[in-house]
Amino acid sequence: METLRYNYAQRLLHWLIALLVLGLLAVGSLLGTLGFDGLKDLVGLEMTNQLYGYHKTFGILLLTLMILRLALKRLFRSPAYQPPLTGLERAGSLTVHTFVYVALILMPVLGWLGTATGGFPVQFFNLTLPGLVPENKELSKILFQLHAIVGWVILVLILIHVSAAVYHWRIKRDGVMKRMSLF
Repeated sequence: METLRYNYAQRLLHWLIALLVLGLLAVGSLLGTLGFDGLKDLVGLEMTNQLYGYHKTFGILLLTLMILRLALKRLFRSPAYQPPLTGLERAGSLTVHTFVYVALILMPVLGWLGTATGGFPVQFFNLTLPGLVPENKELSKILFQLHAIVGWVILVLILIHVSAAVYHWRIKRDGVMKRMSLF
């Protein structure tokens, strides 16, 4: 009998990544809006450094979890939709999910490279990871601009994804939400 749900590891990973992304977007928008000096004036130097450190750490964690998520996606088939989606729904789902995966891998990579080219440490908890690229302040500015743009793209994709989920859950009531629900 074919299962109509993702396995528990995939479902748990989905929701962990969702929470992580929401937190990263919130903190990232704060960092991007206020900048280092503005944030330092608001909450002090120690808290500002902690927020930057946490943002870097959880960004690297996001990259790691997305790589794991891709590996699980390759190992386990996606459950069938029951009832099947329309052609337009399948195309929309595939498009949005593909862009989400690409953006959620690209975002931390751009952050890592922007941090390294800016001459800042790439932190993962108490470890300093290799920068991978030489310092280049101009390139750093460009990478962080791209990092911000991808953040906005992720926000739009989340809104589309959540809207489609609510549509299937509350309007169509077709069981699509059960595929990824934890319980």
